[in-house]
Amino acid sequence: MWRNPATPFLFKKAFPQQKNPLTYQNIAEAIAAFERTLVTTDRFDDFLKGNLEALTEVEAKGLKLFIDYGCITCHSGRLLGGEMYQKLGIYHPYENQKDIGRAAVTKNKAEKYFFKVPSLRNVALTAPYFHDGAVKTLEEAVEKMAWLQLGKKLKEEEVQAITAFLKTLNGKRFQ
Repeated sequence: MWRNPATPFLFKKAFPQQKNPLTYQNIAEAIAAFERTLVTTDRFDDFLKGNLEALTEVEAKGLKLFIDYGCITCHSGRLLGGEMYQKLGIYHPYENQKDIGRAAVTKNKAEKYFFKVPSLRNVALTAPYFHDGAVKTLEEAVEKMAWLQLGKKLKEEEVQAITAFLKTLNGKRFQ
């Protein structure tokens, strides 16, 4: 970035009132402004704003299961996740125990197998899933997360309902 001759010009244009606009603070602001454009409204947002017809019956059932089973405990907030670290494998160990997660960075053994909880916005478009990309489909991810994190073996119709709900989180821009 620093070597790109266009960078100083673009930062001067973005921050015209500053003498030397190419600062880490301004870089952070530029990245944050870009990231805000990545979140687009979706049918779930329409539902939250009071449009009860924004979700189908199956999608609404999936939302109810998502809440009732406790998925919302970690996948919460505006982005439905992305704001905390959680151990992967609370009830049952995850198969790939080679990656010790956050503990590899912090050197804190208590954070072994802790990973950042991802945002579920546009999740249907971001396969493969999990930190290691080992899970190929959204249905499989729902099934595995219920087992690993909640100790629940979901019925096929529950997997389909939760998956249908998660697909409502695709931003309108990406549909």
